[in-house]
Amino acid sequence: MVKAIFILLILLSTPLPSFSAEESGVYTAAADSDNVQRVELTAGSYFFKPEQIIVRAGVPVELVIRNESKVVPHNFVMESPEAGMDFSESLSGNGNLTVVRFTPTRPGKYPFYCDKKLLFFKSHKDRGMEGVVEVR
Repeated sequence: MVKAIFILLILLSTPLPSFSAEESGVYTAAADSDNVQRVELTAGSYFFKPEQIIVRAGVPVELVIRNESKVVPHNFVMESPEAGMDFSESLSGNGNLTVVRFTPTRPGKYPFYCDKKLLFFKSHKDRGMEGVVEVR
């Protein structure tokens, strides 16, 4: 009984983990001195981090995408021409960087994803490699 109370006290005194905006998957971009919203994005084994990027309309955005994958090919796809974001960029692997530049023109939420797929397996998007650019 004493052991159970001791364990309960330890559990109650242990602080709960806190998460920053980046850890929670949301990143709000701020314009640099040259009025460009720069965002670092990581592509990995079926994920993008952060998953949600918040930017301002009418302000240029520069995404610097690092592909952590050494073997599996990935890409970065956005199909929102109505908002000035319509491209498909192949991501170089093994930690290499790919830079994507655009200027969002219309507020809203716009998906991005990896559309790679191997034969009969689920696509990378279906496995969770997707996210959202929210334009305010």
